[in-house]
Amino acid sequence: MLSPHFSLDEFTASQTATRHGIDNTPNETAIENLRMLAALLEQVRELLGGNAIRISSGYRSVNLNRAIGSNDTSAHIRGYAADFTCSGFGTPIQVAKKIAESNLKFDQMIYEGTWIHISCDPKNRRQLLTARFKGGKAFYTTGIE
Repeated sequence: MLSPHFSLDEFTASQTATRHGIDNTPNETAIENLRMLAALLEQVRELLGGNAIRISSGYRSVNLNRAIGSNDTSAHIRGYAADFTCSGFGTPIQVAKKIAESNLKFDQMIYEGTWIHISCDPKNRRQLLTARFKGGKAFYTTGIE
């Protein structure tokens, strides 16, 4: 367990990796970063009334990240980011707004429509973005809307 409510398996599980035989095992540095991420998600969970958080994407090896079409600068590669939902609290926009209104320290949060992306990169910029999708590409605007 990385924290009381989050296991390493939750952050490394990937159907794409399994389907394509991609090794998605994090190194020690990424595992330490995932511990920080799990600690942040424990705070998010508490903020959201203790409701369970479902991680849809956490750590991604470089090969997995490329297989899903993401870029090599993704915080997922370093173990700093997770995509998640918390249906027990509400919709992704409700979750994103609640986190944005809090004083939680995070680097970036992106409302992606059907999930939230959050990262714990030590920069702690508290960058808030909304993703819009057109033609299979994501475009980002500042703020949560």
